[in-house]
Amino acid sequence: MPSTTDRPSGSEDPFAVAEALQSVVRDTAAIETGRPTEAVDVGTRDTVIVDETMLGRHDTVRVPTQRRPPAGRRAPLVVAALFATLWAALLSYLPVAAVIGLARTLEGSGGLAGAAHAGAAGWLLGHGVPIGTSIGPLALAPLLLTMLMIWRLNRAGLHVTRAIGARHSGSIGRALLVTVVVGTAYAMIGALTAHLVDGRGTDVSTGRAAVHFLILGLLGTMLGALRGTGAVTALARRIPPALRHGIRTGLIAAFLILGTGAVIGGLAVALGGAQAAKIISGYQTGVAGQAGITLVSIGYAVNAAIWVTAYLLGPGFALGIDTAIGLTDVTYGPPPMIPLIAGLPEGPMGATGALLLALPVIAGAVAGWTLTQRLRYGRDSAWRATRKTAATEPAWTLVILSGLLSGPVAGTTLALLAWTSGGALGSGRLSHIGPDPIQVGVVAAIVVAVSVSVGAAATRAFSRRS
Repeated sequence: MPSTTDRPSGSEDPFAVAEALQSVVRDTAAIETGRPTEAVDVGTRDTVIVDETMLGRHDTVRVPTQRRPPAGRRAPLVVAALFATLWAALLSYLPVAAVIGLARTLEGSGGLAGAAHAGAAGWLLGHGVPIGTSIGPLALAPLLLTMLMIWRLNRAGLHVTRAIGARHSGSIGRALLVTVVVGTAYAMIGALTAHLVDGRGTDVSTGRAAVHFLILGLLGTMLGALRGTGAVTALARRIPPALRHGIRTGLIAAFLILGTGAVIGGLAVALGGAQAAKIISGYQTGVAGQAGITLVSIGYAVNAAIWVTAYLLGPGFALGIDTAIGLTDVTYGPPPMIPLIAGLPEGPMGATGALLLALPVIAGAVAGWTLTQRLRYGRDSAWRATRKTAATEPAWTLVILSGLLSGPVAGTTLALLAWTSGGALGSGRLSHIGPDPIQVGVVAAIVVAVSVSVGAAATRAFSRRS
């Protein structure tokens, strides 16, 4: 058998490669299709034994291949972290500055410097940094903006992990290293921003801004770094099964209850849309001002969802020093003229309140069902299991213990959310807004522990028939 000539001197010249391949190119010959079919006499053919000796008689054919480019150098950690952190900060700051700048321009008080300063103050407020003003401190963080920042930091952690070659490495140490570097860089950006904003009609603490940015930077970056390196799996393997399933189920229950609160709050605001429109028009700020008020209200939509969740759980929330909203007790002072009050109840809910109290219990029971389904069918088949899906009944101790452990996890999660959703809007009657985090956490822990355990046990008791 003829053999091909190897690529001459490793040349990348296509003409040289073509010349090397000519030795194996056969002449094309036409095939006659009009021949009659002939029987093949297999008895006259010799049997050929193909062994290593026979195979060794054939020449080795080397096919020219293209060279692979050499692997590029990885980016230094500090450079990748600084670039990703600056990009995350810029993408979360620009929407705030654009909205505030547009409103100021349409109202005749424009100016790039003023818009940049106001946008920076709003950006700091989104990180929970109190802003001192002439009417008192503004410390009510718009959590929708905070979620945007956490998402961008999450992406920054993921990108830095990929840039330094640690993706899918499973290294917890490298994930923590990325988290610390990006979090530190983000804290420096926060301190610099606070220093620039301070002293121009606003009072901002540089040290407090650095702490807030550091905490938020570590939290957001850790989510992305752990996902990027795959260290979440390594951490999960070190946690006992009951605790691992309890943490997962508790988070599911907490966010199911929070989602229920968001739905109820959205329905309440929609039903009170006429009152909200009347409040917005009462500001007499023109179209741009009304649009700005609407956007600010949207920024606090997540806060409102958490307040409604506290309302469904029972503790309720405060909307000023004279206003307390609960299922069984409603106390009104002078109502604040903000669109979010459009969905507030006029008084105790009575029998309807009892039905609303059942919603968190139902959400917890659904989380308990997901717990048993995951234990029974595994992660991949828990949501699409059929009668033909292989199932392994989990132990009762694992089901009950995981359900009980989910209560403190959900309670802690909702307590932290309740704490971050509150704050102050000045030093007057709106100096205290939001729910009591301790009450919310305790009630949520009890409700989730009981409802998840009951839901998981009921699902376990009704085993699937074969």
